[in-house]
Amino acid sequence: MPTIRDLVAAIRDREGVQAAVVLGRDGLVIDGQALPTFDTDNVAAHVPPVLLAAEELGLAGQHGGLQMAVLEHERGFAIVSSLSPDAVLLVLAHPTANLAQLLYELRRNRANIASLV
Repeated sequence: MPTIRDLVAAIRDREGVQAAVVLGRDGLVIDGQALPTFDTDNVAAHVPPVLLAAEELGLAGQHGGLQMAVLEHERGFAIVSSLSPDAVLLVLAHPTANLAQLLYELRRNRANIASLV
C-alpha cells in the first residue's frame, strides 16, 4: 500500500510541479518534497489563513466547505486541496505545468489521497 511519502513523490515528479506538501491545518508539514529553492515549512505556514478565508467564502456563498482552491500568481500556481478535517495538500506548480490534467488527477484521486493521511 502506498504511503504519504509515495504520494508526495508521485505528485512532485509530475512535470511542472515545484513542490508537493501534505500539512496539518495548523500549517505544520507532515511530509513534503520541493525544489531546493523552496522552504516548505515557510510556505506551509502561510496556508492556514488562506484556508480559513476560502472556507468562510464558501459558507457565506452557501457553497459549503472548501474542497480545492487554485491561486494564480505571477510565476506559478498554488493548489490547496482539503484531504481531511486535519490535513491539506499544497501543490506549487510552474506556469507551464499542465494544470488541467493536474487538477483532474487531484480531484479524481482525492478519496485515495485522503485515505493515506
